Amino acid sequence: MSLVFPHTFVPWFRSVAPHIHAYRGKTFVVALAGEAIAAGKLNTFVQDLAILHAMGIKLVLVHGFRPQVTEQLAAKGQVSRFSHGVRITDAVALDCAQEAAGQLRFEIEAAFSQGLPNTPMANATVRVVSGNFLTARPVGIVDGVDFMHSGVVRRVDGAAIRRAIDIGALVLLSPFGFSPTGEAFNLTMEDVATATAVALQADKLLFMTEIPGIREDASDPDSNIDTELALADARRLLTQMPAPQQPTDPAFYLQHCVKACAGGVERSHILPFGVDGALLMEVFTHDGIGTMVVDEKLESLREATPDDVGGILQLIEPFERDGTLVRRERTEIERDVANYTVIEHDGIIFGCAALYPYPESRTGEMAALTVSPMSQSQGDGERILKRVEQRAKAMGLDSIFVLTTRTMHWFIKRGFAQVDPDWLPEARKRKYNWDRRSQVLVKKLP
Repeated sequence: MSLVFPHTFVPWFRSVAPHIHAYRGKTFVVALAGEAIAAGKLNTFVQDLAILHAMGIKLVLVHGFRPQVTEQLAAKGQVSRFSHGVRITDAVALDCAQEAAGQLRFEIEAAFSQGLPNTPMANATVRVVSGNFLTARPVGIVDGVDFMHSGVVRRVDGAAIRRAIDIGALVLLSPFGFSPTGEAFNLTMEDVATATAVALQADKLLFMTEIPGIREDASDPDSNIDTELALADARRLLTQMPAPQQPTDPAFYLQHCVKACAGGVERSHILPFGVDGALLMEVFTHDGIGTMVVDEKLESLREATPDDVGGILQLIEPFERDGTLVRRERTEIERDVANYTVIEHDGIIFGCAALYPYPESRTGEMAALTVSPMSQSQGDGERILKRVEQRAKAMGLDSIFVLTTRTMHWFIKRGFAQVDPDWLPEARKRKYNWDRRSQVLVKKLP
């Protein structure tokens, strides 16, 4: 039996609460590569999906079946054939694809039906709905290659899928589509997932893949994963990459992420199914684990609005409790919210500071400078400081000052100098708490 330590569990659980609030009622399309199922990852993956479902997230699951179809073909003495990264589906391959899809749907539905005590599926109720939601057309002949029964998505019945997920069901899609004449086509999981996410205007499209994400240096397999790519940067990367021929090529999933975001999906992700809990880490942590493509940078530095009061309070409360910051009442923050600058990431406030001007003394106080522990040491504090300096200069101020008891060295490294409290503007000096003995530091503005 594992032990749960309140001193670590409680802060962690509180830290993910903003993400839980932000994603309730949102729509995620999750695409699971058939390689993940072949690697024995289905049960733990389903458990993580059930957790998302329990938190009020609307889910569509698209499964792949590349290795399963290849295995079926091999059992019949046939060889898999691919071109342009797409399977060439003859009559035998189509039969194998139908058999593999049926088997996988059975396994997935069985996994969602588990409810053993002392497992993540205990008390979980996830109803799985499948159906003929996809209309397809043939790939046809490309560069002289006849793809036969391989197809591409023509239309997604987004309204029918939306009705199912709105009543709490999880929609399961296999990579199969049918023409208006009833002809079956073998589709790719990536095409189905992307088309579905665009049709639903989903909040997220998440690919659970063989690769860990897009590396910062594509030529160096040991370079760091680029956790966030603006859509324009992702498009530029694609032009520099060779045309993908197989799923492990970096451009293979990236091209679909770009297509999804260009089609109106807010965020698309490439995640490694080999990392246990990758889906939960990507959704509920600040930096995630794989690569996320967005139409614009999610992190924004801006002036606060009345809607940010709750986020500011949640951010600064732990620092008020341990004495790092002076306590501020909600009514005070609501009154002064226009003085605040915030850093927001994905709808969550991760940093803030307020500027209180003293025009008669041509100076201003920067107060409540706070950065969430989840994003410290990433330069957010300096970014907020620079924005406050810009605001102060725009007001015609010559300097800014701070009062601090614990972070004096941080400010000194950034050009502040210590002065006597008597230096303070008269109005501020009258409110100075001599018992707290805060250090006063001033920075001249260029």
